[in-house]
Amino acid sequence: MIIPVRCFSCGTVIADAWEEYKERTDAGENPQQVLEDVGLERYCCRRMLLSHRETIDEVRQYSI
Repeated sequence: MIIPVRCFSCGTVIADAWEEYKERTDAGENPQQVLEDVGLERYCCRRMLLSHRETIDEVRQYSI
């Protein structure tokens, strides 16, 4: 759906890193390097971005 605003485990704000992460990984950059560049050091925060899947387009068709 929509990227969570905060990490479920530690509470760090992670939503502000999503756009840059998505753009750079779609361009072919290494996800590990991108996560380091956006400042996500903890593994719990990293998993929030790595495991996120955009499903808003799939769900939206049922709400119309």
